Amino acid sequence: MNSGANLEGAAGGAILEAVGVGKFFRSPNGDKIEVLKGLSMRIARGESVSLRGESGAGKTTLMNVLSGLESPSAGKIFWNAERVDNLSNGKQAALRSGFMGFVFQNYCLVPELNALQNVELAARICGKFGKAARARAKELLEAVGLGHRAGHLPSQLSGGEKQRVAVARALVNAPRIILADEPTGNLDESTAESVMDMLLSLCSREGASLLLITHNPDFAKRTSRALTLSHGVVE
Repeated sequence: MNSGANLEGAAGGAILEAVGVGKFFRSPNGDKIEVLKGLSMRIARGESVSLRGESGAGKTTLMNVLSGLESPSAGKIFWNAERVDNLSNGKQAALRSGFMGFVFQNYCLVPELNALQNVELAARICGKFGKAARARAKELLEAVGLGHRAGHLPSQLSGGEKQRVAVARALVNAPRIILADEPTGNLDESTAESVMDMLLSLCSREGASLLLITHNPDFAKRTSRALTLSHGVVE
């Protein structure tokens, strides 16, 4: 498969799948530390899945492996039925930019860019420029309730507003799946509820699958399926 390959699988199939995935690290003294142990999981098209687990259980490591940001020590990763763990970093990156969107706990906005420019940046990385890309960015800022804040820098936005910009950015390339790592972790309860409502609603509207890493049991219950990562496997 080349970097321009079409990530289309059979209808109703898994959009993201891990098969027998292991991940280990070496301690400073050379000891082997296993984080993921022969883990298998799959996320279907349009499905929302939550993942919970104790701190240090390996949730972020799993997300990084699923997204190709880290390589598995064992096992296989499939994006829309196409194996990707055996591709070069460059080919993975080229596929990832249009296939996945990310929402992080700390927003990861570029401080020198305003809200609209931050959303557009993801489109530019994916090779999308011009009026259509800007119109899509504006549409999503309106969808997250921030059309009137498009010209504001991140320093001029509240935590909830920053996360709304991050959600708009994650969706700008119409990805097949959103990976959200504790997206409400830095927000107060009321703002967290609002952001979660918006994230679930927009993923549904856009037809995007969602993998939500969260400590909040109430948010986990709102997804189609709730999983737990414990002792290196998903339950």
